[in-house]
Amino acid sequence: MIAECGILFALVLTLSLNPVPLVHAQDDNPPGFLSIDCGLAKGSDYKDVTTGLYFKSDANLIDSGESKNLLPSVTSDTVEKYLSNVRSFPQGKKNCYTIKPALGKGNRYLIRASFMYGNYDSLNQFPAFDLNLGADTWSNVVITGNLSVVRKEIMHILSSDYIHICLVKTGTTTPFISALELRPVSSTSSIYKTTSGSLQNLYHVDCDTTSPTTAIRYKDDIYDRRWFPFNWTGTGASTKLDINNVNGYRVPVDVLKTASSPDNASEPFLFSWDTTDASDRFYMYLHFAEVEKLEANQSREFNIYVNGKLWNSELVVPNYLTVTTYYAEAPQTGNTEYIVSLNRTEDSTHPPIINAYEIYSVKDFSTSATEETDVAAILNIKSQYGVTRDSWQGDPCEPEDFIWEGLKCINHSSDSARITTLNLSTSGLTGDIISSIGNLTELETLDLSNNNLSGPVPGFLSQLASLRVLNIKGNNFSGPIPAQLLENKSKGILSLSFDGPGNDTNTNGNDTNTELCGTEPCKKKSNKTIPVVVGSAIGAVLLLAAIVFGTWLLRKRILRDRKTGNQTQVNIGDMEKRNRQFTYSEVLNITGNFQKVLGKGGFGTVYHGYVGDTEVAVKMLSPSSTQGYKEFQTEASLLLSVHHKNLTALVGYCNEDVNMGIIYEYMANRSLDKHLVGNNDGVLSWETRLQIAVDAAQGLEYLHHGCKPAIIHRDVKTSNILLNEQFQAKLADFGLSRAYSDEGGTHVSTVVAGTPGYLDPDYYISSRLTEKSDVFSFGVVLLEMITGQGAILRNAERTHITQWVESSVKNGDVKEVIDPRFRGNYDINCVWKAVEVALACASRISSERPTMNMVVMDLKECLAMEIGSHDADTNNSIGMVSIDLDNSLAPRPR
Repeated sequence: MIAECGILFALVLTLSLNPVPLVHAQDDNPPGFLSIDCGLAKGSDYKDVTTGLYFKSDANLIDSGESKNLLPSVTSDTVEKYLSNVRSFPQGKKNCYTIKPALGKGNRYLIRASFMYGNYDSLNQFPAFDLNLGADTWSNVVITGNLSVVRKEIMHILSSDYIHICLVKTGTTTPFISALELRPVSSTSSIYKTTSGSLQNLYHVDCDTTSPTTAIRYKDDIYDRRWFPFNWTGTGASTKLDINNVNGYRVPVDVLKTASSPDNASEPFLFSWDTTDASDRFYMYLHFAEVEKLEANQSREFNIYVNGKLWNSELVVPNYLTVTTYYAEAPQTGNTEYIVSLNRTEDSTHPPIINAYEIYSVKDFSTSATEETDVAAILNIKSQYGVTRDSWQGDPCEPEDFIWEGLKCINHSSDSARITTLNLSTSGLTGDIISSIGNLTELETLDLSNNNLSGPVPGFLSQLASLRVLNIKGNNFSGPIPAQLLENKSKGILSLSFDGPGNDTNTNGNDTNTELCGTEPCKKKSNKTIPVVVGSAIGAVLLLAAIVFGTWLLRKRILRDRKTGNQTQVNIGDMEKRNRQFTYSEVLNITGNFQKVLGKGGFGTVYHGYVGDTEVAVKMLSPSSTQGYKEFQTEASLLLSVHHKNLTALVGYCNEDVNMGIIYEYMANRSLDKHLVGNNDGVLSWETRLQIAVDAAQGLEYLHHGCKPAIIHRDVKTSNILLNEQFQAKLADFGLSRAYSDEGGTHVSTVVAGTPGYLDPDYYISSRLTEKSDVFSFGVVLLEMITGQGAILRNAERTHITQWVESSVKNGDVKEVIDPRFRGNYDINCVWKAVEVALACASRISSERPTMNMVVMDLKECLAMEIGSHDADTNNSIGMVSIDLDNSLAPRPR
């Protein structure tokens, strides 16, 4: 599991409490993988012996339901462990899991829900109920036997950072669930694209004539699809050799090693499926790989027909030991039965074969959902106040039949629903009025009456522009009512109810809030009591005076220290406990009196040296550098706590009077930019560059997703990626880095800093800094590694590299931008994928950029593709084959 980082920065950021756990991959699971064993006792998480995936209890992910175990006689050794218990929901009509996965909005997920009844309740009544995804019905769950396992699986692009998976009671039986699994599927490549809707799995078929009995899934399948063997015929072929499967769909090699063919070689190979509704839409993906070594005078070629109509635009000729996937960009529809026929040509000496295929039906989900900011706010309110209401599950406003108790919502045409009423009267609330209420910006009515709330009435309530009714009677508030609320009340804009002096709506004569004042000045409790408003004003004046005086003293001290050459000492803290502190004389000895310069920057100069027999780099702060001094503070604080194999490691430091320096591990192969320019001598291969890209991406992923709060590097560029003796890449130079809490849901506003060419245009324009700013810079770096060009091209127009690459590849020719020094030593599909990843990262719209979690996963897939191509026939590389673009149903081989 990714370790958390406690980072001390000069700027302290206030983190908002996130009521829904941000769920990262468990332990050694791939990035984004989430496996939930529903009904598992809290603290009983385990590693599945078959897949090696970690399953966690759902105890912290849902407020309702009961944990039930199946009888031992049912859960034999052959049953997957997560099917041995369930979470049952005898109470309530709708019960929901609300999950905030590590990879959020815009990412494609395979979502799978599993159900095995096993007569857990000893009633022998097979349940039937609905399964909802968000506000819509995903599927009907119908159990037909004690030992039957029902699985519902869908490829779904998240429209929100939150996933609501709900079980809805539709009859007299009790809903239940055995497991929930979420698997991210590459969102930057062109796989599983639809014209609309999500893809609900019907079949993942392994055409295996040997008839094995077990499904193939993770680790053989990186997306954890479940491939079931099905033998349409008794004839087929197989190989023991590995198949090159790296075409994006990544069908498992063991699935591709076997293929089915017709029993009669002169007949077509047939398979089919049917439906009860002719308007249903289906997508089909057919995977072909030749598993027999054909002689020169032999051939295998065929066409694909669907219901008698030619489906492919060119002949299918499977490549030897290399997969090709055929698919159509538009769905099949208009029939209740679909018969697929593979027909050999007259010139073919061998019958058609097929290794695997997938069939999906299209499931449309409405865009109707509650605005994400409102969801985050109401979940925070629920968490902090401990609200326990049966209906407070799933989407707060949608569907209308299941709106949360105490809420009213409005949906403006196609826009997301907004919460307009929040009634928490008599709910046992304690503490202050929390700031999350202020995030419900469309709120018109707020009723917090008859609770035990205390403290001041916050001013942010007056910033709710739509607020028309506010009832805070029956609490224990103190201090003045904010003036703007009173003004809105006097203008008739706001109906304001509170206890205490000055409230003309308090007609029951029962002032429970004796400290709350609604008029100016407040009534005095005694002759010694100073009115609250006056006291607050005097306090504010004194506080302002103290701040001004303190600032003047601090400024005077800094100016004095600068004149005398004495800089304020950096608070190194625990750094002294874990890293060696060197005196200035020791630094002189380490560097040989600063004999060898490695580089210079705004911070100061970097020198080469030795600590014992270990080579090091020593970065010394220039005493005249104000900016460098700030960067020294930031970098020293950050390196104190972050530790990762792809971040430069701290060896020690010097902090003696004006002599300040940081000592790092030495990176023998210097910075990446030095290897991307020059002639053919010593050019980094494409595979090496890919490995460097993976390393750098992992370093950024750790800063963004492995540290709390997250860290934004702010200066990702090729000169800040250093290479050790084995060309392992490590991110360096954290002087501009900033802490950032994505749990607050927005950004950090800051003075723009960074390097031209790598600077996020959104950040440059708005000064709104998020982790997506680093993602943009990384995209530029990746394009430099692909092309060998700089971030800004050296032409008369000074074209940015993203513009050049986009314009060059839009016609489908990626070779135009590939570094010619590779001399053709690359897999073309791998480069295509890398370009797709890079351009997605460098999107002008920050919300469309992937997270670094997803970038790491895609680049690892890309690297595997490149390595796998070394063992395959490069002439049979899975390129982008031209097709008839006028025929939307023509399948695209890939």
